[in-house]
Amino acid sequence: MLSSMLRVTSRQNSRVKQLRAAFADNLRLSDGLVALEGTHLITEALRSGLQLDAIFVREGREALLPDSRLHPYTPTFLMEKNLFDSAVATESPQGIAALLRVPEASMETLLQATAPQLVLIAAGLQDPGNLGTLLRSAEAFAASGVLCLPGTVGTWNQKTIRASAGSVLRMTAVRSRSQEDVLLLRKAGIQIFAAVADRGLPLHTVDLTAPCALLIGNEGAGLSAEQLTLADTRITIPCPGPVESLNAAVAGSLLLYEATRQRQAKSGHA
Repeated sequence: MLSSMLRVTSRQNSRVKQLRAAFADNLRLSDGLVALEGTHLITEALRSGLQLDAIFVREGREALLPDSRLHPYTPTFLMEKNLFDSAVATESPQGIAALLRVPEASMETLLQATAPQLVLIAAGLQDPGNLGTLLRSAEAFAASGVLCLPGTVGTWNQKTIRASAGSVLRMTAVRSRSQEDVLLLRKAGIQIFAAVADRGLPLHTVDLTAPCALLIGNEGAGLSAEQLTLADTRITIPCPGPVESLNAAVAGSLLLYEATRQRQAKSGHA
């Protein structure tokens, strides 16, 4: 049974309300659904094997609809331009959007990743662009997953989703309720490296080939004293230029790259 097209004309339609709430990052009013906008993200979700809860297309943009065989049971709604644009929060919407049930990831999933593990820990990151970029880098450099400690911006924030360019749909990203989850990584034999602006071991002198987690702090304050106690080792990216510190997303990406570079060199695939 393939999905059929249903015309929606009212702003009070329950599905339209869900879509609007999802674009406003209101998971309570969207019934836990997140919004995807544009063909790229929707296609990436389907390719990743995720089940869409609903698809919305603007009149005249029906050609953007993905092959219905990829989502045979997904309700699809046709909306006039003004109604569609009022529900979709992007400046220049392509004309297609979707609702997605958020995949749940757990610490158990993270710990069961194929060894040697490489985990990125985001501790209090506030910029969704930074978190999205790190999710993308984590996927690019074959990380096992990302652990988001309390105080970190939402993984499914609209800006985070867009900055990840679809990586958030595939990466194991765990929303932690306690910093104690870092200790679970340590108990599993995963060494914790805390990134600090100075007085840490130079990055190129540290062995990152064993199971490890890279701890990145808040954009302005960095890692708190309490968070630093969770780490086994402090590491610093040497910067010969006259800057005090790197952007969190840049720093995390460099750490992930170095870990992958070392692992490939050790395995003979450099």
